[in-house]
Amino acid sequence: MAQPSARQIALRALRAWREEKRFADSIISQRLGEADLMRPDRAFALELFYGVLRNVTLLDFWIDRLRTSRIDIAMRDILRLGLYQLFLLGTARHAAVFETVALAPKKQRAVINGVLRAAARRREELCNQADAQPLFVRTSHPQFLVARWRQHLGDKNAEELCNWNNLPPPVYGRVNQLKINSKNFRELYSDSRVLPGNPDFMEFRELPAKALDSGHCYIQDPSTAIACQLLAPKPGQRILDACAAPGGKTGYIAELMQNHGMIVACDRDSERLKTLKINITQLDARIVHVVRHDWTRNRLQKEIASVAPFDRILVDAPCTNTGVMRRRVDLRWRLRPEDFAQMPNTQFVITVAATRLLKPGGVLVYSTCSLEPEENEQVVGRILAEMPILRLEAERYSVPFRDGFDGVYVARLIRNG
Repeated sequence: MAQPSARQIALRALRAWREEKRFADSIISQRLGEADLMRPDRAFALELFYGVLRNVTLLDFWIDRLRTSRIDIAMRDILRLGLYQLFLLGTARHAAVFETVALAPKKQRAVINGVLRAAARRREELCNQADAQPLFVRTSHPQFLVARWRQHLGDKNAEELCNWNNLPPPVYGRVNQLKINSKNFRELYSDSRVLPGNPDFMEFRELPAKALDSGHCYIQDPSTAIACQLLAPKPGQRILDACAAPGGKTGYIAELMQNHGMIVACDRDSERLKTLKINITQLDARIVHVVRHDWTRNRLQKEIASVAPFDRILVDAPCTNTGVMRRRVDLRWRLRPEDFAQMPNTQFVITVAATRLLKPGGVLVYSTCSLEPEENEQVVGRILAEMPILRLEAERYSVPFRDGFDGVYVARLIRNG
């Protein structure tokens, strides 16, 4: 059996994403794992798959201008791939049209060929029409998301955020100082580049497989360090990482503690806990004790209660993830308006449950990778109002289009003595 091409893999992944309701990253990773493609072809398949997902509303706008009669969803997927190549990727016209037509069943090829050739002829006209459309069409975001960002951020910042979300994310990694120092890391991995102002973080041209396999680094955006730095763990302390999986912050905390003390790392999902265990083992974070626990339930696990009270607690709360939408390409299509009403209560319940385990004078850090005030300042405000034993000492923000990294919110709270 012939190996599938990059375009065939992208098309199959798009259909699987639409039909199976799985995360995009999981789907394309599986498809690529089943194929034997050269590196350039793998990169092309990824570009096509993620590019269509990032721009699906805009691509559908062009399709509807090119063909007014009904188009079934399977044909629409093929046309999306073709138009992405023609209008946004800059693929040569002949290759974009010919190779895309070849993806279709024979009975659909004449229609797809006609639509794509018409698109190529009318490219300037169609692009001008797109430029005149509302922001949610031009940048392919759900209309309700654009409306809420305009309300909270203003029109200019909302547009900058939407444009940011459509950029391919760089590959950043944190050097794992438990195994190697930054100087030796740079010597061993010469394609890495130190980030200005972030000496523990490197940027890579592509995924550093060798460095990851050896535990010398962990793929992580520099913004994730803010929560760990405000937590300021010390060697010998007892730390609770309440929502720890997949373990990037846990590993960094262990590094800051020089692997001396104890970290209790919790998560409620068994599969995510497996990933957490793999990651902390690879990072050589030997002081981490992993416990499955759901903070929204009343019963506290003995493994946690026996270690309490804790010197430091990190609540990296589950959230809508709107600060990392550039990395989670299909996230925008999975969010619903009700998520922004439901999530804050969960975040509040988790934080209150964890706070009861904090010793007097101890530090609790609440963090999210959300840009939404309901999940950030408003949750912290409610916590302070209902738990007067806590006081707010500091707040930090990372705003993507302003700071150049993923969006996060972090609050450092102190329990009164």
